[in-house]
Amino acid sequence: MPPSIPFFLSYSCLLRLFLNSVGSIPGRHVGLCRHPASLPVVNFRSARWKKSRNLRLLEDGLTVPVYKWKQSPTAPIAVTEVECVREGCQSEALRQLSGSVPEKQCFTVVFRGARKSLDLLCSCEDEAQRWVRGLRTLKERVANMTQKEKLDQYPARYLRRADQNQDGKMSYDEVKRLLQMINIDLSEQYARSLFKRCDRSGDNRLDHIEIEEFCRELLRRPELDAVFRHYSSNGCVLSTAELRDFLGDQGEDASLNHAQSLILTFELNDWAQKNQFMTQNGFTMYMLSRENDVFNPDHVRVYQDMSRPLPHYFISSSHNTYLTKDQVTGSSSTEPYIRALNQGCRCVELDCWDGDKGEPVIYHGHTLTSKVPFKEVIETIAQYAFKASPYPIILSLENHCSVEQQAVMAKHLRSILGQKLLTRPLSDQPLKALPSPEELKGRILVKGKKHTPHLSQLSKSGSSASFSSSSEDELASNNKSTPRKEPTKICSKLSPELAELVVYCRSVPFRGFESVSELQPNDMSSFSESDALRLIKDSGKLFVRHNSQQLSRIYPSGQRLQSSNYDPQEMWNGGCHMVALNFQTPGEQMDLNQGRFLSNGRCGFVLKPSFLCNPTSNFNPENTGGGPGHIPTQLTIRIISAQQLPKINTDKASSIVDPQVWVEIHGVAIDNTRDKTHRIDNNGFNPRWDCTLSFQLQVPDLALVRFVVEDHDHTAKNDFVGQFTLPFTSLRTGYRHVHLLKADGSSLSPATLFIHVKVARRGVPIKTVSERMAAAKAKA
Repeated sequence: MPPSIPFFLSYSCLLRLFLNSVGSIPGRHVGLCRHPASLPVVNFRSARWKKSRNLRLLEDGLTVPVYKWKQSPTAPIAVTEVECVREGCQSEALRQLSGSVPEKQCFTVVFRGARKSLDLLCSCEDEAQRWVRGLRTLKERVANMTQKEKLDQYPARYLRRADQNQDGKMSYDEVKRLLQMINIDLSEQYARSLFKRCDRSGDNRLDHIEIEEFCRELLRRPELDAVFRHYSSNGCVLSTAELRDFLGDQGEDASLNHAQSLILTFELNDWAQKNQFMTQNGFTMYMLSRENDVFNPDHVRVYQDMSRPLPHYFISSSHNTYLTKDQVTGSSSTEPYIRALNQGCRCVELDCWDGDKGEPVIYHGHTLTSKVPFKEVIETIAQYAFKASPYPIILSLENHCSVEQQAVMAKHLRSILGQKLLTRPLSDQPLKALPSPEELKGRILVKGKKHTPHLSQLSKSGSSASFSSSSEDELASNNKSTPRKEPTKICSKLSPELAELVVYCRSVPFRGFESVSELQPNDMSSFSESDALRLIKDSGKLFVRHNSQQLSRIYPSGQRLQSSNYDPQEMWNGGCHMVALNFQTPGEQMDLNQGRFLSNGRCGFVLKPSFLCNPTSNFNPENTGGGPGHIPTQLTIRIISAQQLPKINTDKASSIVDPQVWVEIHGVAIDNTRDKTHRIDNNGFNPRWDCTLSFQLQVPDLALVRFVVEDHDHTAKNDFVGQFTLPFTSLRTGYRHVHLLKADGSSLSPATLFIHVKVARRGVPIKTVSERMAAAKAKA
């Protein structure tokens, strides 16, 4: 039996939750063991590749190993790594088998990160539904766990593994093994002393009650206790007034009503709650909750004005959306569209080429990338378009198809997208400005070129025009010195059916700022990253003004064969809207993108600062001193501690991280900077720095703040542990927890940083209780 630790989310609790969801699944003997939640399945990868497997819930209640038939397990399904569970034939592999397998007996487990999805066929429909329901229930339960539950769960995951003889008790050697597993290297003297203190029976073995005490001591947060004692007059409880003072210093609602509501929510002691006190335990619960997150909870929902014209927003955009890896040999798939749309992406790219049997396909032309049918991509977009955000989606079509297959594209767009597809302007009145995201809610727009042909250009097929192509835009932008080309020189034939679908995103080559007055509100241009950077550095003010009225899309250089990304911050500084990145390539650039669109409910539209929306703006991203948006701001961040940082080198049982923290500012050039703490040797469990870092910001409204934790290495490059990026405007002051993310942007829970944030703007008076007291003392 695993240790029965009351404050852990126990296996029996999770298994009970699972079984209540799935109903009674008969135990099955399949050469492994009889188990109350066990299921034989067939795993598919293609029509030719299928293997028998067995699923069962492990003792931690969070892991489902996928057993080879009568053999050891393959990589297990960790519930925390599951992105979603899809019923029926909702994956590429299963769609290919549609008709040959019973759809209602199939389901797909989709993982975060690079791991391939798991396509499974059950022996009957009832079993498939039960497992889908059970996995979803566990996933929802884990997602809704409080930070306290996550922290408590952390050592519990390893207790059974550390208990080598599985007797429910732990020797000192087993405790040392546990400490290595949970990434902490206690001194021998302290570890033995803590073990001896908890071994109340004196038999040199800890039973489940003693293990609970041992783990409670490990989870103790002395830095939180110090904050509590600072505000408590008696060191035992916080009165409502004292809690109110603390909230005032945090920059939060410092009313008695708010303080009382927090006591009712987080205080577990009945006597304290009845008398409107908060104990140290209640305070810890509050500090570990989402209520105390560094990210402003008001920005978790859509809070910005969504009634402004489209050019007033940054728009989350993807480049080569169909690729799973690089643009030379990577696979093309519908899955990246699902992931991008689920992240709130509002502009996706489709590279369209002629396919077999008259059906267009999507892939990176003239390379070894695989092909995916255009029709399947549109079906996927139709299904997932508005699950994460209700606001409009822009389809950036890179069209290389013949007129005949373009007509097929138009047919699929109309028939599959139906009423979601915008095919005509919202109003019959002359267009003075583009509609707002609010007006375009639930609509899908097509981006493309749409020139009215000269009579001499009309062919027997009826029409000729040019459609969207980044290569054409790049060619046009690289020939600024040549006279404007005649349409016959740059146009390719376009079917009238497809041309009709371009309404508000008509792509035109950028001809220079002297030609801006000739543009219509629905004209937009695409720029390579190098062209955009040149315009920002040479004509930043003019580019900002241009982007205040016309949409722009930036795409990576064609030389980025490994699908690497450029720095998007430089483009946002110039007011560019659709800063397209390779979503399949994790790294600093995608961290910044995720941070930029973290606010406003992750809806994919973020309102630009006012100085980027004014057509007469004097804002110059290369020279911001004293101009619009110039608000000198002092940002002071004290990195206090970290909690439950994961091991990086999992191959070595004795390897413990040596963490250090970087804080980076990404904004206009003058604001770009970074600083770091010292390292802490051999402690990923509860390292403590108490290191203060200060930054001077000039244009805070454009700044992103990025926290990065690394494992220090003396002989090689530091290993990445986790990060979190957010807009400066969403940063909360006071004592806060930073919930770290993995390289792919998924949660690293329960790993956190504990920090204190202070923001001072020029001319703003002292406000916090502590500062007022210190000022009064200094004056006296």
